[in-house]
Amino acid sequence: MKKWTVAVIVLIVLACGTFWAMADKDMRRLVLNMPTDTNVLFWETPQRDAVFRAMDRVPLLSKSRTIEAGDNPYPLPEGEPLDLDADVDAFMASQRTAALLIVQDGKVRFERYGLDFGPEGRWTSFSVAKSFTSTLVGAALRDGYIDSLEDKVSAYIPDLQGSAYDNVTIRQLLTMTSGVAWNEDYADPQSDVALFNAHEADPGVDVTVSYMRQLEAEAPPGTKWVYKTGETNLIGVLVSSATGKTLSDYLSEKIWKPFGMEQDASWLLGSTGHEISGCCIQASTRDFARFGLFILGGGMVDGEPVLPDGWLTQATSTQAETDQPDYGYGYQWWTLDDGAFMARGIFGQGIFIDPQRNLVIASNGNWPQASDRQGATHGAERLAFFRQVQQAIDRELAE
Repeated sequence: MKKWTVAVIVLIVLACGTFWAMADKDMRRLVLNMPTDTNVLFWETPQRDAVFRAMDRVPLLSKSRTIEAGDNPYPLPEGEPLDLDADVDAFMASQRTAALLIVQDGKVRFERYGLDFGPEGRWTSFSVAKSFTSTLVGAALRDGYIDSLEDKVSAYIPDLQGSAYDNVTIRQLLTMTSGVAWNEDYADPQSDVALFNAHEADPGVDVTVSYMRQLEAEAPPGTKWVYKTGETNLIGVLVSSATGKTLSDYLSEKIWKPFGMEQDASWLLGSTGHEISGCCIQASTRDFARFGLFILGGGMVDGEPVLPDGWLTQATSTQAETDQPDYGYGYQWWTLDDGAFMARGIFGQGIFIDPQRNLVIASNGNWPQASDRQGATHGAERLAFFRQVQQAIDRELAE
């Protein structure tokens, strides 16, 4: 073997040893469990455990853009521990919970972490990001970038002209009632949700727009609800087009900095540079809870509204009936009969908001299956636990 070859091998070994010694525990876990498939729906549990806390550190998956935080974090003072009539340890183990944070009356009543995760870490959101994206539509409407929810989507995304989305309104996108056919089966490798992020975009066209404009209508706009992650990605393209700003910058400008998020967050990007707005915000669980408090407080920053009058009432009340018995659908929020509502993401991510009890619950995890649509019961189990939290607060109020 030539001397220079030996030298190169020695340098590589030394460099790898130095990297391993300097890497934090999350990066070591990531290296040991790095998936080769870019589609998260088909990873093994250890791979998801490793990557969900480090999605923006895996170049194989996607590039990301920073959502900058400000210098004055919104306070989360400690409150009295909540007396829960539940086996929380068993619940967290069954859910494979990474973080569970209960904030009531603006105070932390419960905070616990699992899966070797902690408050300093950032976990991915999956479809919890949908509720962030719809909130940015409200901000753009108030700022005058969007004229009306009755505007046609194609007026803001001209590349959709001539497609099934040509006569779909912004409101119909928000409520997922476009009437365009879509398959959101997380277990099917040939479903739209499994294929669209890997789509090769038409030249000069955003990747989501390129994929979505080839779909066909199955019902008149406004007449049929079908859950479609791709449509939230279209909403993100629309907001960026209308504002002339990236979603990350607009979220930082309108909420992340002024409301007082503690850490910078990140948002993964599609192959053509737009944020994947139906998914993939990486943030601390405490900052997810702060977003819940922003919504609970009426979308206000320092007493000034970020959203139009009446926006949150419409966004968080049922605008469409769904195929899920416990939930209706608002503007990218899941609604419940008692006035509570929720942002939900596959594999156990969520922000539960109950205005009646002044309650926010932020949770992150790694369920064995993506959702209850695959025959699991983790979502139903989580909702039952949230009901127990509500009951615990009611008992306090009755004393």
